[in-house]
Parts: sequence; C-alpha cells; structure tokens
Amino acid sequence: MRYVKWGFWAVLFAIVATFLHYNLPRHDIVRIVGTEVRRVDFGENSIFWATPDVGTASATSRDVRFINTVRPNSKTLVFRNEDTGWGWPPYFKLDSSDLQAQAESLISTQADPIWVSVTRYGWRSRWLSIFPNAVGLKVVPSPDTRIIPWANIIILTLLVVILLTIRAMWRQFRERSIDPLLEDAGEAWDDAEEGAKGFFDRFFGRK
Repeated sequence: MRYVKWGFWAVLFAIVATFLHYNLPRHDIVRIVGTEVRRVDFGENSIFWATPDVGTASATSRDVRFINTVRPNSKTLVFRNEDTGWGWPPYFKLDSSDLQAQAESLISTQADPIWVSVTRYGWRSRWLSIFPNAVGLKVVPSPDTRIIPWANIIILTLLVVILLTIRAMWRQFRERSIDPLLEDAGEAWDDAEEGAKGFFDRFFGRK
C-alpha cells in the first residue's frame, strides 16, 4: 500500500511540474535573424497553439507569425508570436503585431549582433511541430547577461505558501473532526465486538 501511495504522489508531482514547466515564463538570450508569417494547419498538436488574434475568427488553419533566432552557441530557435488574449495561460498578450514589428527592428547580423532576451512560455519540439510563444523582447548588452526570473520566484513562492496553508488547515481539520470520529468508531467497534463475544458465549453456554 505504501508503494501505491508514493506512486500516486510521484505521478501528481510529475503532472504539476510539467504544467508549470510549460506555462511559467522563461528567458532566452538570442540574436534575431528574421521574421515570417506562415500558414499553419492545426491537427493533434492544436492544444500547443494559442488562440487567433483577438477580434478575429477561429479556424483550423490560419496565418501565424514566427520569429527566427540564433543562440550564442549558433543553434537556431524559432518562436511563434500569437496572442493569448484573455484565455490560458494568463499572459493577457494582445500585441503580437507590435511584438512582430519590434522583432523586425532588432534583426542583426553575426558581424554586428544585437542580443535580445526573449520572454516566452512553452516548448520547442520538432517531432510535435510546436514552438514556444514569445511574449516579450528586451535588448541586453551581451549574451552572458544574467536574467533573474522574478516572476517565477514570486509565483512558486506563493504556491508553496498556499500549499503549506492548505496542509496546515487540513491537519487542523483532521485533528478536530476526523480523528475524533475515527476514535469513536474504534470504540464503538470494540464495544460491538465485546457484545458479540458475550452473546456467543451465552448462546453456546460458554463460561
């Protein structure tokens, strides 16, 4: 039974960690090399794409903005640039057109690079054809610039505080309500067992 309990908590932890890893903001320092708009037909991977721009109609096929970048180690990284609107995740991004124009103004060459910190959420998977969604751009002085993830620190701290509060409330509720009921049930069971034993002793004539 103990293995089942630990297995349940391990699965729950993995689900929560995966959820947070996908939705929490992260930062990539890159050099923007181009932008483009491509027509995308959505299939099984549609859950990894955001909604259409606010005010436009939903469809299974639409134009999506992309930002092409290169990391300091020369590896490429492509971002999609989609509104999140008022849905999930709650970035309330409504300015993908402005962000695309900003990205185009920051295009640079290897000889004269402009390093940009891209705030994004999501994953890049060539197998699933999914891309992280860029939600912000900021010019940084060098590719070695250290970005402190204040948003993640605050969100994770609040989650820990909430979990500890729920745990403390549950322990108090259990001590005040559940444990006394279990004790009463145990005593009632013992009394019933003693009564049944006395009945059988009398019925079978045991002394």
